[in-house]
Amino acid sequence: MRVLALDTGEKRIGVAVSDPLGIIAQGVTVITRKDPETDLNEIKRIVEEYKADSVVIGMPVNMDGTKGKSAEKVNEFVEILKGRLSIPVYTYDERLSTKESEKFLISADVSRKKRKQVIDKMAAQLILESYLERLKHNV
Repeated sequence: MRVLALDTGEKRIGVAVSDPLGIIAQGVTVITRKDPETDLNEIKRIVEEYKADSVVIGMPVNMDGTKGKSAEKVNEFVEILKGRLSIPVYTYDERLSTKESEKFLISADVSRKKRKQVIDKMAAQLILESYLERLKHNV
C-alpha cells in the first residue's frame, strides 16, 4: 500500500511517498510548477516510478473548517488528476502543514533560501504522516 502525497501550491508541489507497507512517510522532491500539462506528467511519472497505489493531496481548509479559493483550485486539480491516473486520488485536511514545516526548519536554524527549497516537500511528508496515522486507527 504505497501512498504518494502532494502539497500543491501556486509555484511548487511538494511530494512525499510512503514505504510499501504504508507505515513511514518520506519527502521525495519538489516539482516547480511550469504549466498544468507538464505538472501532471511529472506527477504521473513519479506515481509510476514509486508504484503508488493511491495519491493523497493536501486540502487547504481554513481554521474554521471552511474552504476558500485555494481549496477550489485544489479541487479542480484533483478532478483533473483523477482523470489522468488509474489509482484513487484523495484529499486530506492540511491545516498548518506548511506552517509546522516552516516552524521546524526555523528552529533547526535552516536558512531562508534552504527553507524555500524543502518546505513543500516537508509539508507533503507531514500530510502523508497524518494521513497514514488516520488510516492505521480506522482499520
